[in-house]
Amino acid sequence: MTTMLRSAASPAPFPPPWASSWGEDACGLWLTVSLRGIRQLFRWIKPGRFLMGAPEEESEGYFLPGKETRHEVRLSKGFWLAETAVTQELWQAVMQANPSGFIGPQHPVERVSWDMAQQFLWQLNALIPGLNARLPTEAEWECACRAGSSGPFSFGEEITPEQVNYNPSDEIGEKLCRRRTVPVKSLPANAWGLHEMHGNIWEWCQDGWQEDLGGEAVLDPQGAATTGVLRVVKGGSWVCEAGYVRAASRDRCCPDYSGGSIGLRLAV
Repeated sequence: MTTMLRSAASPAPFPPPWASSWGEDACGLWLTVSLRGIRQLFRWIKPGRFLMGAPEEESEGYFLPGKETRHEVRLSKGFWLAETAVTQELWQAVMQANPSGFIGPQHPVERVSWDMAQQFLWQLNALIPGLNARLPTEAEWECACRAGSSGPFSFGEEITPEQVNYNPSDEIGEKLCRRRTVPVKSLPANAWGLHEMHGNIWEWCQDGWQEDLGGEAVLDPQGAATTGVLRVVKGGSWVCEAGYVRAASRDRCCPDYSGGSIGLRLAV
């Protein structure tokens, strides 16, 4: 379970100057950023400790490109994380183009490389001074996905197509297999108010890829920083079976690779 720290648990300043609206609900503090009539909501993720990775038996039967060695992570600073993946309408507003294959303004943008994501972030930050949006680290992403849980999924030990957009392997599930992305916020949020952290699209993280994160407790891990290295993706997608959309699941891609199952989520 995630343990919240008492110190530095609240953002400062609140609200930040780039927020267009803000408040608090059952999931905690939230705020929005508005750009050309498009609104993106962010959730405050408090600093804390959590167990990253998974026990070996959780991933049995699945090909894993890297290890999921379970270890304690401490995140000493809170951060804002978008409640959804970046939509096509937001990408279009910033980049004046839409690379996606599954077209729809509220669908997540896909066919986005890590390099393209960096260009998007640069242009978004230029349009909203002081925002400093970025990709989450792998540890930040997994902490937010788990939302205080410690099992395979934030929803429990198992998932259904009503909860997650993935590729079910059982006969009943195959009838509900969508074989494409769904609009953001189509499926239930986790306990921290974040939608589609499991499935729908893989999401880029800032980290360079490390095959094994190790079993030692770590503080604010950043991943490999070498230029041009493989980059981490998390969350699985509409293509994946259940084992690949687990909170601990991790994969890697070349930074110039773009595919119909990869997009991004903003952190600040």
